[in-house]
Amino acid sequence: MSNTIDRVGRSDTGTTAREPDETGVAVRDGVRLHWESYGKGEPAGLLLPTWSIYHSRHWKLEIPYLARHFRVVTFDGRGNGLSDRPTESEAYDAIEFADDAAAVLDEVGVDAAVIAGVSLGALYGLHFATRHPERAVGALLIAPTIGFIPPDIERPGLVWDEELETYEGWAKYNRYYWLSNWEDFLEFFMGQIFSEPHSTKQIEDGIAFGLDTTPDVIVAAQGSSSNLVDRETAERLLRSVRCPVVVAHGTGDRIIPFERGANVAALTGGDFIEFRGSGHALQAREPVQINLLLRELAERAGGRPPRRRTWTRSLSRTKRALVLSSPIGLGHAWRDVAIADALRRRVPGLEVHWLAQHPVTTVLEARGETIHPASRETAAESDHIDRDAGEHDLHAFQAIRRLDEILCANFMLFHDLVRDEHYDLWIGDEAWELDYYLHENPELKTSPYVWLSDFVGFLPMPSGGEHEAYLTADYNAEMIEHIARRPRVRDLSLFVGEPDDIVPDTFGPGLPAIRDWTERHFDFTGYIPGFDPAALGDRAALRRELGYDDEPFCIVSVGGSGVGAPLLHRVVECLPPELRTIVVTGPRIDPAGVPRRDNVEVRGYVHELYRHLAACDVAVVQGGLTTTMELVAARRPFLSIPLSSHFEQRYHVRRRLDRYGATSWLDYSELTPETLEAKLAELRTATPSYRQVDGRGADRAAELMATLL
Repeated sequence: MSNTIDRVGRSDTGTTAREPDETGVAVRDGVRLHWESYGKGEPAGLLLPTWSIYHSRHWKLEIPYLARHFRVVTFDGRGNGLSDRPTESEAYDAIEFADDAAAVLDEVGVDAAVIAGVSLGALYGLHFATRHPERAVGALLIAPTIGFIPPDIERPGLVWDEELETYEGWAKYNRYYWLSNWEDFLEFFMGQIFSEPHSTKQIEDGIAFGLDTTPDVIVAAQGSSSNLVDRETAERLLRSVRCPVVVAHGTGDRIIPFERGANVAALTGGDFIEFRGSGHALQAREPVQINLLLRELAERAGGRPPRRRTWTRSLSRTKRALVLSSPIGLGHAWRDVAIADALRRRVPGLEVHWLAQHPVTTVLEARGETIHPASRETAAESDHIDRDAGEHDLHAFQAIRRLDEILCANFMLFHDLVRDEHYDLWIGDEAWELDYYLHENPELKTSPYVWLSDFVGFLPMPSGGEHEAYLTADYNAEMIEHIARRPRVRDLSLFVGEPDDIVPDTFGPGLPAIRDWTERHFDFTGYIPGFDPAALGDRAALRRELGYDDEPFCIVSVGGSGVGAPLLHRVVECLPPELRTIVVTGPRIDPAGVPRRDNVEVRGYVHELYRHLAACDVAVVQGGLTTTMELVAARRPFLSIPLSSHFEQRYHVRRRLDRYGATSWLDYSELTPETLEAKLAELRTATPSYRQVDGRGADRAAELMATLL
């Protein structure tokens, strides 16, 4: 192949849950093919490319799970990603992709593999399995785009090679329209691929992948051959596949008729899996089931012996609870250990295990809690949050959306754990992966499950305009539908607070009021401070115990994430020189990076920070709920500086703090030496008149949970 255009790259549509162990380039007929290899073990899995509007990131929800069980190889198909983009149509013939796959396996040193292909990738897999039969030991074909197999595809209005006066619907599938309106075509086409409701993130990813190539490349690819000349040839090829085959197809597929998948399965003698209500791209919309299908196929093809399992008679079992505590900060950890202590008091002999990651593990290790060994394999949510943040700016809603790959990987880890080990209770404290994928796959729920949260409802930031208002409403609507359709997935929903703490908003246009809906579907524990405010005792004695003298001092803290580093730097630069200050960086910020001043002492992680906050004269903190409410519970004056674009801190937390009478806050943009000095002087001479924080929230939560044990 002589003519190519330069490689462009791959869009960042979220943080990668698992980085490749190896990367490289295979060269075949002058075309460079970027490949990646993950994990180890046999049989290997080869995840094939599809139509060149996508690259290998379309397998992002499968790679982390599969790579924990065997080696996984992917490569960017010619025409997109980090691979070359030939300009000749014949370079995109189906057999070229099949032979590319063989070349990649040669390059990575894999003799044979279980293959998986979506849409056109299934056609490439068919050619691979018949041209290199000794190298395909199993095949998963998803929504197979294999020509001449009935029924025919109907796309009204499609005219490929004529300029049209108007382009609506399938008329956009037109070479002239692609060359002038490529992004608009992608928006239309991705909407057809993802026919399922609430697919906004998958559609966005697909558009981003399509923009990683150019319409010129895809126009060239459109002139390629499937290397099938008629129905007889196609059927003969399918019957000649020797390896075990599984075909998966959605009944709501708008790209390839569902019945075609059934016919492909019959011709190959393979198993047929019907996905009722699902669309075309099952690997993106039904990743849990596709992961399980691929693992099962690989284990069958590899002749793996059954896993060793242990079963203990019910009456002989020790009761056990498994806790998943959100790692975005430390607040969830402190309230969850308080609940665990209260639950152990109510259920004698109860073992509490934690599937946890940093920084939650910092608290758990200091307390001697039981952290399950599988925790070492979790994909790091806090790393993603830290990378997504700007200068004291975190768009929390979008950051959560971009966690999709990590959340899927961590749910699959949870699934394997609870399949092999029994727990009597699952507790998820804002464990988004657990709640979402259990509602999407309710048959995987095998134990009572408790959901906790201190806020309900995504709210749009004004800067996001109408589009963000649409997205937040769509996410809220999906959650509401989950609960309505599967009310028994959550055995107990706990709101960490009181009804008056809930914002006076709706979930979106045409959706219910947040408070009304929450009161119907949640029990209320009251706030859970993670400690008993009444047990703090005399403040002067506490200061002496912690080593503080009578000199007034300020604490500056930004919680457990790494997002607060810019705030620490700005506050230190703005502090009045005479005020002694303790700066607490927490477990994710390097204390060495904080500017040094004579009146400033910098500490890293401080266990039981709430005791130091209770001893201080004034504090400056980020706008997170836990630290601010610890100060309210200890009745200490403080200034909060909420993150920009953070809907939870700006709306949900602000609502609660206003209700408790903690009304002193400042925008980061207004933080100067003059404003900070004035605020601190005002706060140091004030006597807070906060509402009392009831310390019995953990007991209430444990009392409700104990009924499930």
